[in-house]
Amino acid sequence: MKDLKRAVLITIILVSGFLSGCSSWSRMGKSISSDMKGGLNRTVTLYDYNGEEIRHWSGKFDVSESENEVYFDDQNGKRIIIHGGIIVNEEN
Repeated sequence: MKDLKRAVLITIILVSGFLSGCSSWSRMGKSISSDMKGGLNRTVTLYDYNGEEIRHWSGKFDVSESENEVYFDDQNGKRIIIHGGIIVNEEN
């Protein structure tokens, strides 16, 4: 019984040490928070290849990407799909 308590205590200490000190745990927590609260406050800016701003969007939303596009639903529920250009996604 004494060995079982010791093993459980060591396991708890090791797991909490691993989880509290790694950036992947922090990212996972932020992802869960974003999913539950409807996104993060962000500013997405679209630039042309010469560095000129084409358009920007600000609000609380989740941004997703695939091989050829970046997409998100803005605060009005409109789906924004961006093909090409340079996209900067900043968290406010």
